[in-house]
Amino acid sequence: MRLSTAAAVVLLAGSTLLSAGLVASSADDTSADRRGGVAIDSPLRDLAKRVDLKIGTAVDHDAFTNDTTYRERIATEFSSITAENVMKWGLVEPVRGQLDFTAADELVAAARRNNQGIRGHTLVWHNQLPMWLTDGVASGAITPAELRTILRQHIIDEVSHFRGKLYQWDVVNEVIDDNANLRDTIWLQNLGPGYIADAFRWAHQADPHVKLYLNDYNVEAGNPKSDAYFRLAQDLLKQGVPVDGFGAQGHLGVQFGFNTAAQVAANLKRFENLGLETSLTEVDVRMVMPSDTVKLQAQAQGYSVLMQGCLLARRCTSFTVWGYTDKYSWVPGFFTGQGAANLLDENFASKPGYQELQAVLALAGRR
Repeated sequence: MRLSTAAAVVLLAGSTLLSAGLVASSADDTSADRRGGVAIDSPLRDLAKRVDLKIGTAVDHDAFTNDTTYRERIATEFSSITAENVMKWGLVEPVRGQLDFTAADELVAAARRNNQGIRGHTLVWHNQLPMWLTDGVASGAITPAELRTILRQHIIDEVSHFRGKLYQWDVVNEVIDDNANLRDTIWLQNLGPGYIADAFRWAHQADPHVKLYLNDYNVEAGNPKSDAYFRLAQDLLKQGVPVDGFGAQGHLGVQFGFNTAAQVAANLKRFENLGLETSLTEVDVRMVMPSDTVKLQAQAQGYSVLMQGCLLARRCTSFTVWGYTDKYSWVPGFFTGQGAANLLDENFASKPGYQELQAVLALAGRR
């Protein structure tokens, strides 16, 4: 199906990007397209299914538990979910030796009831670590040798717990910094660069069937950082390390402009040429507040170029947004004065970015 997908997206990329007004008009037409496809106003998961793509969202567990509208929209709109926080080490093992998968298990069970895939996020990161771990390393109470044992046990425990239930795991997250060097973290300082290969080997040992990913931001197109990841992937594969995929997070900002769909596709394709699959894993497009029509139209373009780039690649298997409604977005709490990064607003009304994804997927799905 990828050949027809690519041809359709080339047609879209070659024309003027659909404006918010034009997309909204198309979304009002509830009939199927003229070639017998799914109606353009269908849920994203129905449109994405026609191009063999999982489309997902990060899920805030508290909102999922307490907000019926939020929970129901996830079930109808998406074919994949990622736990936004509750699979991260700091929440899974806040007390050493006491594992708590309760919240994560709830999300996994709901996803399985809704026939949704689940991405695991994340096994090795430098943030959101349990305090007992960071304090122990800082004080010297946890030696490098013990830290390696602890990391191995964490990966084995968590991957084993979800064995057979997930289709992808972000194994190592953000291990290269913005200067294209290995990030100076607790892991690199104490274990050396070999911890990256070890993490993949341990995860594969715990679940040989789940796809294991490198994952980072600002690597959507070719640049020094994505070049560094390409070299890292080459090196790991030469060592026989079981790396299966490369994840480009896709955190964009309207104020910075965007790469083209062709640039995104070319970058993904070079990783695919190594034998990896690829995914867009944490897509959102923030803006300096307040929002306005021009910013929202620009935001739609940001979402569109990433989706087009994914569809133009041969092995881009999933496209995940990092939250789908501004009501629960992480952006305002992290980027001062910025927000409105998601596909739906605070009242769950669709924005031009959502309508643009509908249009891209509907066009790509035409046979």
